[in-house]
Amino acid sequence: MSGYTKRLAERKAELTRLYMELYSDSDSLDALLAAVSRYAQARSQELVRLDAKRLKDPHWFLGARMMGMTMYTELFNGTFSGITQKMAHLKNLGLSYLHLMPFTATPLKDNDGGFAVSDFFNADPRLGTNEDVEALADSLRKAGISLCMDFVMNHTSDEHEWAVRAKAGDEQAQAMYLCYPDRTIPDEFEKTMPEVFPETAPGNFIYSPEMGKWVLSTFYPKQWDLNYRNPAVFNAMVEAMLCWANRGVEVFRLDAVPYIWKELGTSCRNLPQVHTIVRMIRLVLEIACPAVILKGEVVMAPRELKAYFGTPEQPECHLLYGVSAMVNIWGALSSMDVRLLYSQIESMLAMGDSAVFVNYLRCHDDIGWGFDEDRERELGIDPLAHKIFQYRFYCGQFPLSYARGELYNYDPDSLDARSCGTTASLVGIEAALESKDLGALEAAVRRYAMLYSLVFALRGFPLVNSGDEVGMLNDCGYKNDPLKAADSRYVHRPRFDWAKAAAAAKHGTLEAVLTGILKMLCKTRTASPFFSADAFVTTWWSHNSRVFALRRSRGGADMLCVFSFSSEREHARFDFFTGIYEDAFTGRIVEPGRGIPLWPYETLWLTKKTE
Repeated sequence: MSGYTKRLAERKAELTRLYMELYSDSDSLDALLAAVSRYAQARSQELVRLDAKRLKDPHWFLGARMMGMTMYTELFNGTFSGITQKMAHLKNLGLSYLHLMPFTATPLKDNDGGFAVSDFFNADPRLGTNEDVEALADSLRKAGISLCMDFVMNHTSDEHEWAVRAKAGDEQAQAMYLCYPDRTIPDEFEKTMPEVFPETAPGNFIYSPEMGKWVLSTFYPKQWDLNYRNPAVFNAMVEAMLCWANRGVEVFRLDAVPYIWKELGTSCRNLPQVHTIVRMIRLVLEIACPAVILKGEVVMAPRELKAYFGTPEQPECHLLYGVSAMVNIWGALSSMDVRLLYSQIESMLAMGDSAVFVNYLRCHDDIGWGFDEDRERELGIDPLAHKIFQYRFYCGQFPLSYARGELYNYDPDSLDARSCGTTASLVGIEAALESKDLGALEAAVRRYAMLYSLVFALRGFPLVNSGDEVGMLNDCGYKNDPLKAADSRYVHRPRFDWAKAAAAAKHGTLEAVLTGILKMLCKTRTASPFFSADAFVTTWWSHNSRVFALRRSRGGADMLCVFSFSSEREHARFDFFTGIYEDAFTGRIVEPGRGIPLWPYETLWLTKKTE
């Protein structure tokens, strides 16, 4: 019995049951199974070998050497081939995972940075060909780097073939979307369905004059939501995944996955059918291409997250984005108060060992200030005042703020807003360079080092935003581009500056310092047994609300990771950690149980010193 046949036999019954419960369509199920068989048989020998390797090591993505980077192909070096040409840069950083932002075909205008897809099966010709993607994936794999594809599964562009046919009156194409002849059903949806962008894209429906119908469009008007009640939609999207998996993609980031199922009378988010769909996708991938894993983009309240990992018996996503951790890290930095961060990290750790997060500081998107409001009130923090403080601080409006960011999606009625900016600009590097204040620059670099050392220490694995390694600053030039001017997220999407990369090779430059920090963290993490997949991680109280700490345990030994979020000298004490400990970075000797004096924004990764 072949590997594929065995995997199919083990999973077919569950896949069939779930599919029929959702769709009750045996013909569509047969079509899906035929596609799964076709793509499984078409996998290259090299990818079949990778499948076998990953089946022997199913937790390969939890190892200490995991370090990722996310980037836009066109911003990094123009094309897929351009990335291949810069492989030395990626290897020099120690990467083992590369996440490319959406790279399938998309319209020239109103493409939402690639998230308005016009063809799921083909690469954007401006970036290269499908063969170029295969060549890039092959080069990355040979360098020990897994390729992650951003898979936009909730919607298409209104220039997608299905939408074009729908506008022309094709009823089968219209059935791929949620289209209604009048406002009766849309108005019912609007009663319980929140708006994602109430200021820039109000309402959840747009009117198509070509069809004379209202179309559900959760995000932007040019993005039409897919109708996952139609099995043809599910089958087509799964086939697109299998196609890219056979081209060498090893990880799929499921964009906006909580939104994919719509139900009247609900919020149309996090519904049970979403989990059925994700589980079926995982079963299909385990059958056809078991080397491939799923990463969910779930920007939801912490209580919603655990469900996306599934259960031990019926797992769903292998990984989730650590969005909430990112928000709370920035919140702790500006307020110099780690109490909310402690609560948030503890809630993530409490989800169990199977709950693995990809941890990061910045990505292509904004920082949405979604804190745990109940916990805020318990701590005596006013949720609205706290949110206003955060976005004012990070756009430089608050007194003594070192940050240089911009507002995104400000709502004058609710006073809600989000923040944009590169890591370097938000930690104060931009302001320090403008003022030529060396003391301010040193403090900014210490903030950068402390924040990234925390990202590298959390359970899961770290993801660096391309450009952070050389301290890319905000790019306000987007305001001169009429296609981008209304979207302040472009401020933290600068074109990669290869002159800065060259400067990183010169001793003593700012770029060399920042690159050196990330390389040191990667090297230290990779070499330490405390970052193995079986390490146990928990928070540890510092007896100081400005100092955060984690305990990593393995084999009866411990590492204590300490992070000062304060601009002043602090003192922290760590019960249980008796004896002499040494810092992995500087060799500093301390006694955590007696107390540790800390410099502003200091980081320590401590292990017990043996004679």
